[in-house]
Amino acid sequence: MAVLIQHTSVLVLLALVSAAFRSTAPQGNTTQSSPPTQIVLLGTGTPGWDPDSSGPATAIVVNGTPYLIDFGPGVVRRAGAAYRKGVKALLPTNLHVVFLTHRHVDHTVGYSDLIFSPAQVGIGARTLPLEVYGPKGLKDMTEHILKGHMLNPDDPRYKVNAHEIAPGIVYKDDNVTVKAFPVAHGDVEAFGFRFETPDRTIVISGDTTPTQSVIDNCQSCDVLIHEAYSMKTYNAVSADAQANRRRLHTSTMQLAELAGKAKPGLLILYHRSNLGGVLAEVTNPEEAFLEEIRRGYAGKVVVGHDLDIY
Repeated sequence: MAVLIQHTSVLVLLALVSAAFRSTAPQGNTTQSSPPTQIVLLGTGTPGWDPDSSGPATAIVVNGTPYLIDFGPGVVRRAGAAYRKGVKALLPTNLHVVFLTHRHVDHTVGYSDLIFSPAQVGIGARTLPLEVYGPKGLKDMTEHILKGHMLNPDDPRYKVNAHEIAPGIVYKDDNVTVKAFPVAHGDVEAFGFRFETPDRTIVISGDTTPTQSVIDNCQSCDVLIHEAYSMKTYNAVSADAQANRRRLHTSTMQLAELAGKAKPGLLILYHRSNLGGVLAEVTNPEEAFLEEIRRGYAGKVVVGHDLDIY
């Protein structure tokens, strides 16, 4: 009987050692953690009222730290949705470092939301100030928002440090180096951004017509996130709307040529002018985007949607 108990004890000990080894040994791709850098599309829409596409907002998460570009409508709730989807870095109270491409309203009307919603007492309020980097006028915008809501700007929950930037490196920490470069978007000061992380180089265009600076700052970058409008929807709008798109934005045909020169590893289409359902007879705009791009561009391209992760 004593021999049996001793033998059983040895087997149990061996099983425990084996389990411990399995828990610490590499298990292949199935148990690998998230990559060091993730791109999370929080909002891919335009000023239209498409309920499936919130206003422009993109998060780049590096080693668990989020960096936000633009704050269109719905930005905080979209960050919360990404958090629930498993991107724990995008708990809204974690949003501290933010970049603004330009001051058009569809990119900025979520600013109040970004300042105030994560700062509410009782929901794990944000403890660090917002550090926001953007074009001239950002400081005035910030000041007016705080005054308009009649809140104390000295309250640490609502502290915002607004940094008005010029082209060049505008931010650097252990995770990322961020370079701003000018793009062409009508009469407003507008920037694209280049993010260099330990494992990826990511360029985001902001709103722009085809611009050499995007090509110069990509040059075989890992990912290019670029706005676009399709010729299918372009042909369905008024002459005035067509002129506005040509003056401010980039068509799929133009983007195909630009991407052929920039040579990104992946091209992501975002901020897509898709009419927001206004003209129901224009069907399958997403298919049109891809079809039109692929006529002139052979690289890897995807259409971005809210809460997509790359």
